[in-house]
Amino acid sequence: MNTKVDTLGPRTIPNPAGYDFYTKDGSFVLMQSAFSGEEEFQDFLSQKEHIYFEQSGPLEKIYFNPSEVVAGIVTCGGLCPGINDVIRAIFMELHYRYKVPKVLGFRYGYAGLVEKNQIEPLSLYPDLVVNIHKDGGSILSSSRGNQDPKEMVDYLVKLGVKILFCIGGDGTLRGANAIYEEVKKRNLKISIIGIPKTIDNDINFVHKTFGFSTAFAKAVDALYTAYTESKGAPNGIGLVKLMGRHSGFIAANAALVSKLVNFVLIPEQDFDLEGEGAFFERLKERILTRKSAVVLVAEGAGQKFVATDEKDPSGNQKLGDIGLFLKSAISDFFKKENIPINLKYIDPSYIIRSVPANAEDSVFCGFLGQNAVHAGMAGKTGMLVGTWNNVFTNIPITLATAERKVLKPEKSYLWRAVLASTGQPNSLKARK
Repeated sequence: MNTKVDTLGPRTIPNPAGYDFYTKDGSFVLMQSAFSGEEEFQDFLSQKEHIYFEQSGPLEKIYFNPSEVVAGIVTCGGLCPGINDVIRAIFMELHYRYKVPKVLGFRYGYAGLVEKNQIEPLSLYPDLVVNIHKDGGSILSSSRGNQDPKEMVDYLVKLGVKILFCIGGDGTLRGANAIYEEVKKRNLKISIIGIPKTIDNDINFVHKTFGFSTAFAKAVDALYTAYTESKGAPNGIGLVKLMGRHSGFIAANAALVSKLVNFVLIPEQDFDLEGEGAFFERLKERILTRKSAVVLVAEGAGQKFVATDEKDPSGNQKLGDIGLFLKSAISDFFKKENIPINLKYIDPSYIIRSVPANAEDSVFCGFLGQNAVHAGMAGKTGMLVGTWNNVFTNIPITLATAERKVLKPEKSYLWRAVLASTGQPNSLKARK
């Protein structure tokens, strides 16, 4: 596993930020932090080489002369709580600490990096960004869809951009890596730095992405509503769909916080609808014995029932709507069983992703933005800022996007806690 971060060249310029202490060169974070028993621990100790991540932070010497730097920021993909917090943190660190004279905000995602699209970049300044953290969304707006890396690099060169900060999820980071590869092919001295943005929390080798905390905290409001509705009528069922294309982290955490959910359906665990031990049988048991139920489903769960062949502008497979499908299928099942129910369906997805960051996320976003600036000014490139073992880290984009982080029910402490909290059985597969 290659965790080495690329750099543009030697760092020879004293850091003008004026901090009392700096991160030492060669500071690393050990990947392994927990061991399943003595045997695994002894095996770890016997290994000649261990996996480390580079620690983030300001360095005493930097690569770029700040007075010559034009920095750019771009936000891509879906909206997410905390984007404006990250933009603000990047700008404030560049402007006040490093004295960078010009920071450009590229509007409407990677489309704003293509000159022929005629989307004028926004010049950022203190009075413009000072209060943007109070608002949801992105001051730069966003978009989906691939753009030609050659055209984007051409525009960066024309504008004199030396550091580009790319805020986005898996698709955005892959786009950032394509820009990095084009820059490298031309032997240009432009730093490409990613800041992972996804409320799904599914970026590999990144413990937590910004917006995730706000997302599942806000989702709890929907679960409280679903619970109240389920208790407000005979045989009430509250059905809530949350974000989570490939991973069930939001659903799992929201269920644990609310402590009101009886069934959690996630993309990582297959389930059947009918048959002994399957979902409908378990839900029927719950309704007959307890007279109410709250069902939480992640948007990527149960796609075998609703899969489509359509793709979005970024080339991602479009998901079938598992929420609406279950709403109809549950109603049909209980009608067939001659059991009257009162089902209420809630989909708070756009409410969740459009709100401002909560206090925890806002602080976290500040650290991400600041450490991204430290990395860029030091000439690091082709990397993103993340966290591991509660330490901010720099890791290659290629490593983070090699595969998607998912919840693994068969050996997940988180999923075990969900099962304990909900009373849900280990499996909702029909018994053969």
